[in-house]
Amino acid sequence: MTTFAGRETAAPTAASFIELDEQWSTHNYHPLPVVIAEASGASVTDVEGKSYLDFLSGYSALNFGHRHPDLIAAAVAQLGRVTLTSRAFHHDQLGLFCHELAELTGTELVLPMNSGAEAVESAVKVARKWAHRVKGVPDGTAEIIVAGSNFHGRTTTIVSFSTDETARADFGPFTPGFVTVKYGDAAALRDAITPRTAAVLLEPVQGEAGVIVPPEGYFADVRQACDEHGVLLIADEIQSGLARTGTVLALDHEGVRADVYTLGKALGGGILPVSAVVGRRDVLGVLKPGEHGSTFGGNPLACAVGRAVVKLLKTGEFQQRSAELGAHLHSRLNALIGTGLSEVRGRGLWAGIDIAPGGPSGREASVALSARGVLCKETHERTLRVAPPLVITREELDRGIDAIAEVIRP
Repeated sequence: MTTFAGRETAAPTAASFIELDEQWSTHNYHPLPVVIAEASGASVTDVEGKSYLDFLSGYSALNFGHRHPDLIAAAVAQLGRVTLTSRAFHHDQLGLFCHELAELTGTELVLPMNSGAEAVESAVKVARKWAHRVKGVPDGTAEIIVAGSNFHGRTTTIVSFSTDETARADFGPFTPGFVTVKYGDAAALRDAITPRTAAVLLEPVQGEAGVIVPPEGYFADVRQACDEHGVLLIADEIQSGLARTGTVLALDHEGVRADVYTLGKALGGGILPVSAVVGRRDVLGVLKPGEHGSTFGGNPLACAVGRAVVKLLKTGEFQQRSAELGAHLHSRLNALIGTGLSEVRGRGLWAGIDIAPGGPSGREASVALSARGVLCKETHERTLRVAPPLVITREELDRGIDAIAEVIRP
């Protein structure tokens, strides 16, 4: 017998942990009935000792796998020194982190934050202030153009410009100042620009929508429209960035540079929340002392881990792994079109796969995959997102794809 949740019981099972979650934890996600207790690399183990392949990577927060030794070492070393000062004081990791991240991303200034949503909120604030102070848009009238089917977070302001009614229902009144156009339609975006437009905020690849890759030339057209009208281009790289698509930034595939990027998820190495807004000095430089802040943003522990992430990316190893293994992933998944899949999209080690009519729902497929030792997750009704850690081996990747083929076969 053991003590579990304040009472004597036999060894706790997955069901007992799930029951505890249901009793005390407010609903947000709809998790699969798997209770993870340990993890390493591309694998996790549940409380009952069953091993699984991770084909989700914490929505790209675990690009470098679970407990990458270099990232754990950086965290442990910093834990022994200092973890938090607040931005009321300087510390010896902040400037180094900002410098190294700026060099990696080819940008000029860095604003460290915590969550991805905070990075997007910060980018929105910066864009509005830039529009008012630099472009001359009257205060309180600046607009930001966004794309339909976007996902940028779940704060009140961000869900104000979501087109997902599940994310919006009952959370109003909503924040004004956003104009929505169809993703991939450069002409519609151009037509939406007015003298009040401060910025265009887009995902280089739409993740939550089902890993939607824009049409060729779309971002080049968007960049041109922004330049012609004096509008900022903000690229949300929170899911798509940091080697997930085979390049440091997914926008690099388009040969286009944004004025501002939002980063997160993998920037914390799967250890703690770390995000950042990076971009042009003349844009981020509009923020003055006291106008924006975060107690934990840019804390020493986050900066130490973030520096270790940057060091891993500077070798190019993970970008190469994503590109090479991603080509294999897409080749094998495309071969399943007509035998269970209707469409495959994505870049690098990231794919959205649509299950053909007559097959299981996305939820049913996810549950069936977990029974076969593969953890994947649905988005919308009939789409699975595949995003294994970039440390996965080709053999592990094939094992996961084989399981998908079994589950979706008509």
